[in-house]
Amino acid sequence: MKILVIGKGGREHALVWKLAQSPRVTKIFCAPGNAGTASQADNVPIDYSPNDFDRLVRFAKKEKIGLIVIGPEEPLAHGLADVLQSEGLRVFGPSKQAARLESSKVFAKNLMRYADVPTAEFRTFDHPQLARHYIESREYPLVVKADGLAAGKGVIVCSTKQEALQAIDRIMVREEFGANVGRQVVVEKRLEGQELSLFSLVSGRTIMPLPPTQDHKAVFDGDQGPNTGGMGAYCPAPVATPELLQQIEEQILVPTLSAIRHERIAFRGLLFTGLMLTNQGPRVLEYNVRFGDPETQPLLMRLKSDLLDLLEAVVDERLGEFDENRIEWDPRPAVCVVLCSQGYPGQYPKGRVIQGLEEAARLPDVQVFHAGTRTEGNVVLTDGGRVLGVTALGETLAEAKRRAYEAVGRISFAGMHYRKDIADKALALPAVVSTPTTTKGAAGTELS
Repeated sequence: MKILVIGKGGREHALVWKLAQSPRVTKIFCAPGNAGTASQADNVPIDYSPNDFDRLVRFAKKEKIGLIVIGPEEPLAHGLADVLQSEGLRVFGPSKQAARLESSKVFAKNLMRYADVPTAEFRTFDHPQLARHYIESREYPLVVKADGLAAGKGVIVCSTKQEALQAIDRIMVREEFGANVGRQVVVEKRLEGQELSLFSLVSGRTIMPLPPTQDHKAVFDGDQGPNTGGMGAYCPAPVATPELLQQIEEQILVPTLSAIRHERIAFRGLLFTGLMLTNQGPRVLEYNVRFGDPETQPLLMRLKSDLLDLLEAVVDERLGEFDENRIEWDPRPAVCVVLCSQGYPGQYPKGRVIQGLEEAARLPDVQVFHAGTRTEGNVVLTDGGRVLGVTALGETLAEAKRRAYEAVGRISFAGMHYRKDIADKALALPAVVSTPTTTKGAAGTELS
């Protein structure tokens, strides 16, 4: 089978890397790809903007692609899965309607309210002055969210009313994230606790949660500074006990997907639930409808089974028949550290030479996943805000962290920045919850 992975980030490199291990895969293409995907796939110079949808269709038909995996949120939000499926192509990724769970914060919050899914107290606004009046009346810290997609940067966590008012100005008045992105905002109560990322394969009536991960959104150590697309992650997240995961499935996943079905929207792909673990229990921060970045990197480092089998079971709506005893996970935890460009998540330079990649890759149980990179001759250059995701396995979480940072120490480029505290929250916990190497039991949860 030939595979086409769409995207150019660290998530896509991880997907290409894992799919290349399948004995059933004969060739992988990545559109447009990066310097890392080029080592395991043929990069195709086609972007994934709506203007290029027809080119992707023609390419997939010409090459007789057996499965297309859509990585980023933007093409899903613009209906790429619908376009490809209408041409008879097999696609892993939800429809444009289902993608509204991510592409519209207002839609997602209203759906949570309808389904009685636990989330932060919130209000939505389509005019900045109304939002300002509401903020002035609140006596607690707030979070202001742009309604549309903003590459992970449209969520502004505020500690004071002044910061919240400035966030409204940035999103709705100055339109920093785009005119359409900021037409509406969600203003919600700021929650306190640890964040958790939970990926679930969804197909038909079946939900299959995968091992939990934990991301680090803020750009600086100690969760300081502005939000980013993610500065590092680890898997599994020890804070997610089996009892907590059961609670999340019953109180959040099942009601959410039942509400989606009630709206007559079919969901087939991956649901990424971003959670805050508060003193009152888990609360949903947001939904995404694709593999997360950088969470995918440590997750797939631990997957020992054939990823293609899982993706095909979703696409062909056979997930309910899938024998979960076939899903094997490496018992060792994995840690991913993101190396980013100077200035990220704001303006940053490109074209800086990256050194030490081969030295880092030679370390045992280490993979360097490329994100914002490109090649020029035999030289690898920076080409984005998040440049690399250095990921390592270890017998313990502390060992995985040590190996990841050892590999980071071999890599350099001008202005390179990274957090030095990835996984420290988990290491501070009094006990570590083990994750079984093999998932047991029936195939996922069936919706009624």
